[in-house]
Amino acid sequence: MKSKFSKESRVVRTSRVFPNDVNNHNTLFGGKLMSDVDMIASISAERHSRSGTVTASTDSIDFLSPITQNDAVCFESFVTWTGKTSMEVFVKIIAEELRTGKRRIAATAFLTFVALNEEGHTIEVPKVIPETDEEKKLYETGFLRAESRKLRRVESNKLANFLTTLKPWDR
Repeated sequence: MKSKFSKESRVVRTSRVFPNDVNNHNTLFGGKLMSDVDMIASISAERHSRSGTVTASTDSIDFLSPITQNDAVCFESFVTWTGKTSMEVFVKIIAEELRTGKRRIAATAFLTFVALNEEGHTIEVPKVIPETDEEKKLYETGFLRAESRKLRRVESNKLANFLTTLKPWDR
Protein backbone atom coordinates (compact mmCIF):
# COMPACT_ATOMS: atom_id res chain seq x y z
CA MET A 1 0.00 0.00 0.00
CA LYS A 2 1.36 3.38 -1.00
CA SER A 3 2.09 5.91 1.78
CA LYS A 4 0.44 9.34 1.70
CA PHE A 5 1.62 12.80 2.70
CA SER A 6 -0.06 14.46 5.68
CA LYS A 7 -1.12 17.34 3.44
CA GLU A 8 -3.29 14.96 1.39
CA SER A 9 -5.62 14.63 4.37
CA ARG A 10 -5.55 18.30 5.39
CA VAL A 11 -8.92 19.99 5.85
CA VAL A 12 -9.43 23.67 6.69
CA ARG A 13 -12.75 25.24 7.61
CA THR A 14 -13.49 28.70 8.96
CA SER A 15 -16.78 29.82 10.44
CA ARG A 16 -18.28 32.64 12.47
CA VAL A 17 -19.48 32.39 16.04
CA PHE A 18 -23.16 33.26 16.20
CA PRO A 19 -25.31 34.01 19.27
CA ASN A 20 -26.86 30.53 19.20
CA ASP A 21 -23.32 29.01 19.40
CA VAL A 22 -22.41 30.52 22.78
CA ASN A 23 -22.99 29.45 26.38
CA ASN A 24 -24.00 31.48 29.44
CA HIS A 25 -20.45 32.96 29.55
CA ASN A 26 -20.86 34.30 25.99
CA THR A 27 -18.10 32.01 24.74
CA LEU A 28 -18.37 29.24 22.19
CA PHE A 29 -20.25 26.27 23.67
CA GLY A 30 -17.79 23.42 24.23
CA GLY A 31 -20.20 20.83 22.81
CA LYS A 32 -20.47 22.80 19.56
CA LEU A 33 -16.69 22.90 19.27
CA MET A 34 -16.44 19.17 20.01
CA SER A 35 -18.99 18.36 17.32
CA ASP A 36 -17.14 20.51 14.78
CA VAL A 37 -13.83 18.85 15.73
CA ASP A 38 -15.24 15.36 15.15
CA MET A 39 -16.77 16.43 11.85
CA ILE A 40 -13.60 17.90 10.36
CA ALA A 41 -11.39 15.10 11.72
CA SER A 42 -13.64 12.50 10.09
CA ILE A 43 -13.09 14.16 6.71
CA SER A 44 -9.30 13.98 7.17
CA ALA A 45 -9.55 10.29 8.11
CA GLU A 46 -11.64 9.44 5.05
CA ARG A 47 -9.37 11.47 2.76
CA HIS A 48 -6.40 9.49 4.04
CA SER A 49 -7.98 6.04 3.93
CA ARG A 50 -10.43 6.62 1.06
CA SER A 51 -12.79 4.32 2.93
CA GLY A 52 -15.49 4.53 5.54
CA THR A 53 -14.27 5.41 9.02
CA VAL A 54 -15.55 5.54 12.57
CA THR A 55 -14.34 7.54 15.54
CA ALA A 56 -12.54 5.10 17.83
CA SER A 57 -11.59 7.65 20.47
CA THR A 58 -11.35 11.29 21.23
CA ASP A 59 -8.04 11.33 23.03
CA SER A 60 -8.17 14.91 24.13
CA ILE A 61 -9.65 18.29 23.42
CA ASP A 62 -7.74 20.94 25.26
CA PHE A 63 -9.50 24.29 25.52
CA LEU A 64 -6.72 26.88 25.72
CA SER A 65 -8.41 30.21 25.06
CA PRO A 66 -12.09 31.27 25.07
CA ILE A 67 -13.71 31.89 21.69
CA THR A 68 -16.18 34.77 21.55
CA GLN A 69 -18.75 36.17 19.13
CA ASN A 70 -16.10 38.62 17.92
CA ASP A 71 -14.03 35.70 16.61
CA ALA A 72 -13.97 33.56 13.55
CA VAL A 73 -12.95 29.96 14.21
CA CYS A 74 -10.56 28.16 11.88
CA PHE A 75 -10.36 24.36 12.16
CA GLU A 76 -7.35 22.68 10.58
CA SER A 77 -7.05 18.88 10.66
CA PHE A 78 -4.79 16.21 9.18
CA VAL A 79 -3.65 12.65 9.77
CA THR A 80 -0.49 12.67 11.89
CA TRP A 81 0.21 8.99 12.53
CA THR A 82 -1.17 5.60 11.53
CA GLY A 83 -1.28 2.10 12.92
CA LYS A 84 -2.36 -0.89 10.89
CA THR A 85 -6.07 0.03 10.66
CA SER A 86 -6.19 3.24 12.71
CA MET A 87 -5.38 6.86 12.05
CA GLU A 88 -4.56 9.60 14.53
CA VAL A 89 -6.00 12.94 13.44
CA PHE A 90 -4.83 16.25 14.91
CA VAL A 91 -7.15 19.25 14.92
CA LYS A 92 -5.85 22.73 15.55
CA ILE A 93 -8.47 25.34 16.39
CA ILE A 94 -7.47 28.96 15.76
CA ALA A 95 -9.58 31.89 16.91
CA GLU A 96 -9.23 35.11 14.94
CA GLU A 97 -10.45 38.46 16.23
CA LEU A 98 -12.13 39.65 13.06
CA ARG A 99 -11.69 43.37 13.68
CA THR A 100 -7.98 43.21 14.55
CA GLY A 101 -6.84 40.09 12.70
CA LYS A 102 -5.13 38.81 15.84
CA ARG A 103 -4.97 34.99 15.80
CA ARG A 104 -4.42 32.57 18.68
CA ILE A 105 -4.52 28.84 19.27
CA ALA A 106 -7.84 28.37 21.06
CA ALA A 107 -7.84 24.57 21.32
CA THR A 108 -6.13 21.41 20.13
CA ALA A 109 -7.48 17.90 19.75
CA PHE A 110 -6.35 14.36 18.96
CA LEU A 111 -8.83 11.78 17.71
CA THR A 112 -8.42 8.24 16.47
CA PHE A 113 -10.37 6.78 13.56
CA VAL A 114 -10.54 3.23 12.25
CA ALA A 115 -10.95 2.47 8.54
CA LEU A 116 -13.76 0.12 7.50
CA ASN A 117 -14.65 -1.75 4.34
CA GLU A 118 -18.18 -2.04 2.91
CA GLU A 119 -18.98 -4.91 5.29
CA GLY A 120 -17.91 -2.89 8.33
CA HIS A 121 -14.66 -4.80 8.92
CA THR A 122 -11.41 -3.00 9.68
CA ILE A 123 -8.97 -2.55 6.80
CA GLU A 124 -5.37 -1.44 6.54
CA VAL A 125 -4.59 2.23 6.01
CA PRO A 126 -1.66 3.87 4.22
CA LYS A 127 1.29 5.04 6.30
CA VAL A 128 1.64 8.80 6.62
CA ILE A 129 4.58 10.90 5.43
CA PRO A 130 5.12 14.15 7.37
CA GLU A 131 6.77 17.10 5.62
CA THR A 132 6.50 20.30 7.68
CA ASP A 133 8.11 20.81 11.09
CA GLU A 134 4.66 20.69 12.69
CA GLU A 135 3.76 17.44 10.92
CA LYS A 136 7.13 15.87 11.78
CA LYS A 137 6.82 16.76 15.48
CA LEU A 138 3.33 15.27 15.67
CA TYR A 139 4.43 12.17 13.75
CA GLU A 140 7.47 11.59 15.98
CA THR A 141 5.30 11.68 19.11
CA GLY A 142 2.41 9.69 17.61
CA PHE A 143 3.66 6.29 18.74
CA LEU A 144 3.73 7.44 22.37
CA ARG A 145 0.14 8.66 22.14
CA ALA A 146 -0.88 5.35 20.52
CA GLU A 147 0.69 3.37 23.38
CA SER A 148 -1.06 5.60 25.91
CA ARG A 149 -4.36 5.03 24.06
CA LYS A 150 -3.92 1.25 24.29
CA LEU A 151 -3.32 1.42 28.05
CA ARG A 152 -6.27 3.75 28.56
CA ARG A 153 -8.51 1.40 26.56
CA VAL A 154 -7.53 -1.55 28.78
CA GLU A 155 -8.40 0.49 31.88
CA SER A 156 -11.66 1.68 30.30
CA ASN A 157 -12.66 -1.92 29.60
CA LYS A 158 -11.85 -2.92 33.18
CA LEU A 159 -14.03 -0.09 34.46
CA ALA A 160 -16.84 -0.99 32.03
CA ASN A 161 -16.81 -4.57 33.30
CA PHE A 162 -17.17 -3.29 36.87
CA LEU A 163 -19.98 -0.81 36.18
CA THR A 164 -23.61 -1.82 36.49
CA THR A 165 -26.27 -1.42 33.84
CA LEU A 166 -29.09 -1.60 36.37
CA LYS A 167 -31.53 1.27 36.45
CA PRO A 168 -30.85 3.59 39.41
CA TRP A 169 -34.10 2.58 41.12
CA ASP A 170 -33.18 -1.14 40.85
CA ARG A 171 -29.82 -0.85 42.62
